[in-house]
Amino acid sequence: MRKKLTKKIEKNLLVGLDIGTSKVVTLVGEVDLDGKINLISIGSHPSKGLKRGVVVNIDSTVASIQSSVEMAENTAECQIHSAYTGISGSHVKSFNSHGIVAIRDQEVTQADVDRVLDAARAVAIPADQKILHVLPQEYIIDNQGGIREPIGMSGVRLEANVHMVTGSVSAAQNIVKCIKRCGLEVADVILEQLASSYAVLSEDEKELGVCLVDIGAGTTDIAVFVDGAIRHTAVIPIAGDQVTSDIAVALRTPTASAEAIKMKYASALAEDIPGDETIEVDGVGERPGRTISRKHLAEVVEARYEELFNLVKAELKRSGFERRISAGIVLTGGASSVEGGLVLAESIFKLPVRLGVPMGVSGLPEIIHNPSYATGVGLLLYALQEQNAPLPEEFSGAGVKALLARMKAWFGSNF
Repeated sequence: MRKKLTKKIEKNLLVGLDIGTSKVVTLVGEVDLDGKINLISIGSHPSKGLKRGVVVNIDSTVASIQSSVEMAENTAECQIHSAYTGISGSHVKSFNSHGIVAIRDQEVTQADVDRVLDAARAVAIPADQKILHVLPQEYIIDNQGGIREPIGMSGVRLEANVHMVTGSVSAAQNIVKCIKRCGLEVADVILEQLASSYAVLSEDEKELGVCLVDIGAGTTDIAVFVDGAIRHTAVIPIAGDQVTSDIAVALRTPTASAEAIKMKYASALAEDIPGDETIEVDGVGERPGRTISRKHLAEVVEARYEELFNLVKAELKRSGFERRISAGIVLTGGASSVEGGLVLAESIFKLPVRLGVPMGVSGLPEIIHNPSYATGVGLLLYALQEQNAPLPEEFSGAGVKALLARMKAWFGSNF
């Protein structure tokens, strides 16, 4: 249990808790009078207890979360009570679904929208999976498609196309259990690439068609947006940790040294590295260190990133949206900013590629300009949208009550 702080400051705070494979990040944001988020605190601690986005050791995960949260609390001088957290891993599945209902009073109300979304989610899923998100893509009224906001429109029949995301019951339960053991409540559990999209994608990109590729330590998460709505999501179990492992094996050096070498010297374009450039590599055990060519290191790294980008390309082709992402690819996440990564990606995808850094928030410039924190910032932006609170005094309004009721129902049925 976290120690209680004696000094508290009452603020309109939102908290994002990004429990990743390499680190646990707690971001605290204050909502200002303009309804914007100002980052006021960050807590970051090495993550121990997760593998490829899934909890494998509860005690270690709890300890990492506690350290991260306490660091953020001390900086912000506040007590954190609840947080929005992300979920990822190969257990996450997604598919598109369709619902149809009759409009009761010939004018669409919120009740009609709720009913059509319930109809869309009424599909058979495996017993070990639970629905995480039902994300509307478009509404159709009497065969008129492309409708984003149907409430108030006249018609007889309402249809909805939605993107559904499911996750392992046990994986979600373990994340929630770890957070609750730290004395925190879970405000909501969000798909990580969906959270990241709030932080790094523009509305124009979502309209034109864009593929978000969030390269973390344990997994690479994909989200495809077309016509302003999410159309496809997927998780690839290859990411930054596999690059580190390749370096450790190829250079015969401890994993910790391999990670340090990756951060300082890695490049995904071997042809750009001079053949005479060398680096020092630690030996394993009592073996002495040695000097190797940096070009050899780049060849190892390039091979893994080339494999990863080709897997993403194959997933795009499988989704059917390969030719509809006119805005190209956005790379984000801790392992996305490797030297030469954007050039290699463009050569493989044959599309424009850019690095996605967090947008839409202020404060803490070291966070705003770092793709490693895309998910954490996205969790805060998602929370702000869900609370539908442009002004702090509206935080206790009907929108929040409805959100709390939805969260209570969701966690009641799942945990």
